Amino acid sequence: MVEGGSRRGLVFAVLVVMLAAVGIYLTMWPGSGEEEPARTDPVGVSRTAGQSGASVGAEPSRPAATASNAPFDVYSYLPMTKQELAAAADYAQRFTAEYGTFSYEEDPAAYGDRLRGYTTAEFADVLLRTVTSPGSIEANRADEVVSVGTARVKEIRQIQKTSVVFLVSGTQKVTTKSGPKERTEDYAVTLIEVGADWRVHDLQPADDGQDGDDQSSQTGGTG
Repeated sequence: MVEGGSRRGLVFAVLVVMLAAVGIYLTMWPGSGEEEPARTDPVGVSRTAGQSGASVGAEPSRPAATASNAPFDVYSYLPMTKQELAAAADYAQRFTAEYGTFSYEEDPAAYGDRLRGYTTAEFADVLLRTVTSPGSIEANRADEVVSVGTARVKEIRQIQKTSVVFLVSGTQKVTTKSGPKERTEDYAVTLIEVGADWRVHDLQPADDGQDGDDQSSQTGGTG
């Protein structure tokens, strides 16, 4: 009887040890009640729902231009000095005002000579042909046209080392037999350096555009 009881006690002890081992194993299995450690992604990689390890294609941030109170000398970035640019602008204004000033009593050749003093030799020939055309002369004399011109530079259209194109607004106050009138037109006036001075190389209505090329042309008339 004692021997059988000993065997039953031994079996019971073994079962206890096995149950304890199973209990320990189950407590270590994921999802047994303890939270799974949070996963971390490499630096610079983010995750969204439905994406596993994929980076988000977000728009990159762009730096914005902001106002600055720091000193900024625009002339240091231009191919000519402030004084040179001011002299060119004044020259373009005076020429445009002269272009708009004439009288039916004036010899057209004298008018052409006044303009020639501002221009290159090539462009002077173009102007002279225009202001001495028979049609313009006859129209001015028939209506006794007297025009007084003024001008102002509105903007710089193009600037290079030896040339500059200004947008110049020219105004003519005209008296005629048919009555007074005022006309205003914008011109693209190209100046180029000739020696140490400026010369008008081209004059066109502003709407025609002008790039300061080597072509000399002039549209419009004195009438």
